[in-house]
Amino acid sequence: MRDVLPTLESWWAEGRPAALATVVGTFRSAPRQPGASMLVGDDGQAVGSVSGGCVEGAVYELGSGILEGTDPATLQRYGVSDDDAFAVGLTCGGILDVYVERVDRESFPQLGEIAAAVREHRSVAVATVVSGPAERVGRRLVVWPESVEGTTGSARLDDALRDDVRGLLAAGRSALVSYGTDGERRGEGLQVFVESFAPPPRLIVFGAIDFAAAVARIGTFLGMRVTVCDARPVFATSSRFPEAHEVVVEWPHRYLAKEAEAGRIDSRTSLAVLTHDPKFDVPLLEVALRLPEIGYIGAMGSRRTHLDRRQRLLDAGVTETELARMSSPIGLDLGARTPEETAVSIAAEMIAQQWGGRGTPLSDREGPIHSESNVEPAVSAASLSAALSPTAQA
Repeated sequence: MRDVLPTLESWWAEGRPAALATVVGTFRSAPRQPGASMLVGDDGQAVGSVSGGCVEGAVYELGSGILEGTDPATLQRYGVSDDDAFAVGLTCGGILDVYVERVDRESFPQLGEIAAAVREHRSVAVATVVSGPAERVGRRLVVWPESVEGTTGSARLDDALRDDVRGLLAAGRSALVSYGTDGERRGEGLQVFVESFAPPPRLIVFGAIDFAAAVARIGTFLGMRVTVCDARPVFATSSRFPEAHEVVVEWPHRYLAKEAEAGRIDSRTSLAVLTHDPKFDVPLLEVALRLPEIGYIGAMGSRRTHLDRRQRLLDAGVTETELARMSSPIGLDLGARTPEETAVSIAAEMIAQQWGGRGTPLSDREGPIHSESNVEPAVSAASLSAALSPTAQA
């Protein structure tokens, strides 16, 4: 819903209804991820996409019927047709589960609050029953870190969802979760799509050098919240890094330690250490490599710089296990030369690490182009509860 939220909120505020189609489950080479959405307006306008063009026509017709009141909210599966691969379906060979519902001020009174939270980078999640008993389908909970609004019609399911959704929200994950019809975690018969609107993942770029501007630019392009940090005020200026969300003048290791202590560093945080100066890099990496949760740590430098930095870190007491968390020299081997090309190389490595990619040409691979970590089939509430840490569920 995030990608169409500004338009949806505008129509909602004007009292105009809309049909909202949301990808809630994907399998194999599906073109869009869960949460991708498309709107059908009361004036016939279509906004957004659920499949990059494959099934939009069919979804539009379904949404139009729901807006007219002739069809109920529904969960529809789209895949390749056995008879004709170019019939209504996904020619890429993937499978999408799309939930289509009517949204207006009566059916979704919390939408304005949700849109405001997303704009202000505050965490909120929406849990919608997308399949199960007819009287439950379309009911939803809106879950904030400290409060809950709405109901699914079952107190037991509401209680289970409150804990499970907060765990997903803390991890920044969306998921299709299965429950029993009365909220039993080990049951079946009811599916809930949880869409998490967590703050954007962070990218902290250390070192106010020319490469940092390009890395900040591509981080912003990828939807990350970008910070550039350097201890030298003459270089760390907003005018040199207009694409960054903030520029901080501070010794890197002190800034990172303060951010970690404040709870602003997590598994969705990436660090790009670009100074390749030991007086900055070594104390910074000592802090970074010992943090319990961090998504990516990359350090720039030649092979010689890498070996010198590695030995300095070992001499400082950093273990081999901790060193293994560092990508150095930073980036994938793309033959990059310019700052912009190097930024693409760094971003490619961050993406590959996030999704389990190997950085090889797709033309050299056989089978599905997306790894198994890229797909989001429904999970049982019991397995989800076991997978989430106690801290995440607190």
